[in-house]
Amino acid sequence: MNQLITTDVKMTSLDIAEVTGKEHKNVMRDVRNEIKELGEEEGLLIFELTERVDSHNRRQPVFSFGKEGAMQLALKYDAKTRRSVIKYVDQLENKPVSQLDILQGAVNQLVQQENRLVAVEKKQDEIGEIITLNTQEWRRKANKIINSIAKKRGGFEAYSDVRNESYELLEERAFCRLSIRLTNRKAEMALNGASQSKIRKLNNLDVIESDARLTEIYLSIIKDMAIKYGVDTSWK
Repeated sequence: MNQLITTDVKMTSLDIAEVTGKEHKNVMRDVRNEIKELGEEEGLLIFELTERVDSHNRRQPVFSFGKEGAMQLALKYDAKTRRSVIKYVDQLENKPVSQLDILQGAVNQLVQQENRLVAVEKKQDEIGEIITLNTQEWRRKANKIINSIAKKRGGFEAYSDVRNESYELLEERAFCRLSIRLTNRKAEMALNGASQSKIRKLNNLDVIESDARLTEIYLSIIKDMAIKYGVDTSWK
């Protein structure tokens, strides 16, 4: 026997991209803008940053959210696009679901939560061990993995691309702009009387190192990239 459920539905930025005809990267941008405008603390209660595995077995970022998030996004769009989102949410809310489907969904959620918890705990243990190292050590280990990825992707010429990819992923996950932080740090150093040579040497890694949260996220990204490109993920 089927029953009609009207509880909060779940969808992803990929679903919204398909419904609206927008590119997924643009929907991701829209979600990030909403989080910034709402404030990170409130925005991340509505939009959850997760990952999916694409057809090439690569992990890609994706946002997951319910009706509230969908409506928040719909308000940004023109009337026709907004209507498409609203109709999609209505369809999800009114979709007939059997008792077995409900039970299976609950079991799947529990399994996913358990898997996420195990993954987070494992990652925290790994990252925590790295953060206790001195600055030169974690930078050396991170650079070792980036060099290995670049070698797989074609050698020295790919190093800059790999490094830039790691910074772009950091900006996406941490909702920050390294260039702005770097400029601010250099301005602060100049005001404090630092030499021009020291100011010129300041780089993105220095910015990351100065913020424990950025450091943790960045090292997590490096580990993910190592898995994505099939290189040694050990930090030894």
